Amino acid sequence: MSDVGTYLYAVALDEDAAPAEGLTGVAGEPVRAIAHAGLVAYVSAVPLSEFGEEPLRQSLEDMDWLGETARAHHRVVEAVAAKAPTAPVRLVTVYNDEAQIRALLERRRDDFVRLLSRVAGRREWGVKVYVAPSAPPPAAAEPAAHSSPGTAYLKKRQASLHTREEAWRQGVERAERIHDVLSSVAVAGHRHRPQDPQLSGREEWMVLNGAYLVDEGRAEEFGRVVEGLRGEGIDVELTGPWAPYSFTTPVDTKESEDRDARS
Repeated sequence: MSDVGTYLYAVALDEDAAPAEGLTGVAGEPVRAIAHAGLVAYVSAVPLSEFGEEPLRQSLEDMDWLGETARAHHRVVEAVAAKAPTAPVRLVTVYNDEAQIRALLERRRDDFVRLLSRVAGRREWGVKVYVAPSAPPPAAAEPAAHSSPGTAYLKKRQASLHTREEAWRQGVERAERIHDVLSSVAVAGHRHRPQDPQLSGREEWMVLNGAYLVDEGRAEEFGRVVEGLRGEGIDVELTGPWAPYSFTTPVDTKESEDRDARS
């Protein structure tokens, strides 16, 4: 058995495919293109001692390793997507050899062609919406003589929780309206799970973590709409354009490939 696997980054139509020369992928390996069934897969060799099933479980727990791998993966995908409609493949998708890649392209050809037709001439934009937690309520009046300090504290605590819950509810409602507005400009919209403050690096609540597939001709309009959604107590962050990660994953998940292999 070979000690080298084949790492898959993305798939494009053969007629639109950009050359792979000069691209460097994960583990510093050069990227190459595999053409089959009217499609092109962008791949590189990776050591199975690091990317095999068992060692990969440990590698994925190493945040430095994961960050470096994700950046290399992203660089390749973005370079390909800048030249042609591209279906990015999820991070760390590794096959045994080129024969499995060719089998994938042949077996899922119709799915890839349909997806690539959908994303042609379109890019993904990310929009995150943050709201500031409400300030604590005004200090309560001094408790009556017959009230215990514990009772006064509980009342103040309940008032504070109520204020924060109301601020959260209003933030979520605003996020729903913003998502609807952005979806009306985009071809498609997808809501991801809001990030934890430790990941976002912000103290505000993230109430929307959205991705939007937008026609390239409407990118400026989309940006103006995002700008107009900012307001008091709310911040809207726009990122992109990106390859259409959020709108291609159903085709290439390893789970679906595993099911195909067993059938």
